[in-house]
Amino acid sequence: MVASPLANPTATREMLERFGLATKHRLGQNFLVDDHVIAHILDLARLSEATRVVEVGPGIGTLTLGMLPHAASVTSIEADRTLEPVLADLAHEFPNFAYVMGDALKVGWDEVCAAARPAAEPNILVANLPYNVAATIILKYLAGHPALDAAVVMVQAEVADRICAAPGSKAYGAYTAKLALYGTVTGRFEVPPTCFMPAPHVNSAVVRIDRARACDAETGGPLDAAALAGACAVTDAAFAQRRKTIRNSMAARGFDKAALDAAFAACGIAPTARAETLASADFVRLHAVLAAVGAMPADLPTRFSAGEGR
Repeated sequence: MVASPLANPTATREMLERFGLATKHRLGQNFLVDDHVIAHILDLARLSEATRVVEVGPGIGTLTLGMLPHAASVTSIEADRTLEPVLADLAHEFPNFAYVMGDALKVGWDEVCAAARPAAEPNILVANLPYNVAATIILKYLAGHPALDAAVVMVQAEVADRICAAPGSKAYGAYTAKLALYGTVTGRFEVPPTCFMPAPHVNSAVVRIDRARACDAETGGPLDAAALAGACAVTDAAFAQRRKTIRNSMAARGFDKAALDAAFAACGIAPTARAETLASADFVRLHAVLAAVGAMPADLPTRFSAGEGR
């Protein structure tokens, strides 16, 4: 059974030529042309009549076409204006498809929800993401849109390694620890360059991340937005100078050393430890202790929680 009618080289070429895009996009963009990969993505996404998808970077709609028969709605965000005629044609054909033109990191969430057909808040991100902004989009969307229950995303294999990394591993860093505050990786598969036209010079992977908000160590309840932002800020400060001990790295970012020593003792964390040895739960506990005694630098969340980290 064909998962997407566009997931082959012939159909992709015909679509590009139909809309006059062959010369503009064939060399500057890598199109997924393996139907087995689309089918595997759909398996991971587990779409149903209750699923409302937000897709970033639909391109010519290869993955989009695979999702539309199985989801209540698909709303795509595309930055490339030359692809709008393709998406408009798709919207004319499928009543449950809508699109928003713009940068996915700048488009307002209200605009996405209003554009959906029918209008509703998406509950899953499924996308073959633009690789240069993939990591940022994943964290920003999971952190900023609590209605998203999961994300199934194709990214560069190196980014997938960071997403899936365990504490102490080479790929583990602030990004991994912060992402773990919002979700847990529940699936992954590799996608070789031969699955694209033209073949890229990097390997790719698809990962599924299920919503799993970090919990308060004392109450067992999920952390609120302020606590999550604070834990992210502590994480970024701890990793800011990752060759240094966590004590020195955080002190360099404005934390009082005496308060840090007391917090480390309360959390059972060695002050000589390095940030990459700690799990996200450690940063949650550390933030809770520091916040309780007013030892969080006032401008830290603003300065350190917005980016994707190291």
